[in-house]
Amino acid sequence: MGLLLILLIGLAAGLVSGIIGTGSSIILVPVLASVYGPKEAVPIMAVASVMANVARILAWWRAVEWRAVAAYAATGAPAAALGARTMLVLPPRAVDTAIGAFLLLMIPARHWLAARLLRLTLWHLAGAGALIGFLTGIVASTGPASVPVFLGYGLTKGPFIGTEAAGSLAVYASKALTFRDAGALPSASLMRGLAVGASLMGGAFLARPFVLRLAPETFRFVMDGLLLLSGASLLWGGLVRPALP
Repeated sequence: MGLLLILLIGLAAGLVSGIIGTGSSIILVPVLASVYGPKEAVPIMAVASVMANVARILAWWRAVEWRAVAAYAATGAPAAALGARTMLVLPPRAVDTAIGAFLLLMIPARHWLAARLLRLTLWHLAGAGALIGFLTGIVASTGPASVPVFLGYGLTKGPFIGTEAAGSLAVYASKALTFRDAGALPSASLMRGLAVGASLMGGAFLARPFVLRLAPETFRFVMDGLLLLSGASLLWGGLVRPALP
């Protein structure tokens, strides 16, 4: 029943992330952490995120800006591997707290970045890839952090969704492989990640017709709401909820 609920939520999360370009991890991580614990939730989400990004790339293949992808992924992938190894030595409550705090901080940070970022270059994307890649290795998702970066490069709607997904694919693939090599992604977790990823892929393809009709104001409202609810839930798990025996 827990997996069925996760798959249904995953389908909805895939639809949301397929429309706004990110958000699936923000929706799913609190649910995965509640069912499987934060240490297992992050590797499961890494596998699912690989599949979700593949779906968004396929949906917007012709619109992907591959030079931007290369610049972002060149630094983001190795940084994600380093961040994943850092996460493996942290206690579960610290992981919950770190993810929750990060999501809440991204609400004002995203608005601050969006208001001040000028048109970015490929060098800026490479620098952002290193920082965001490392943070992605530690926490479950930093999709909201990459949003203003790719928007600042001049991408919108379909080109933004496809390009951000392609750059993130390299980061999450590196992260998932690191977990696998470290023994933190056993077969059971891998299968759960593939199942969740399949539901995300379905939602991503359902989202395509809605993308061109999405208003920027709606995007900001949905993203802030997801960050607030998920961040508060994870902080409660890390700081308030009693530890399980």
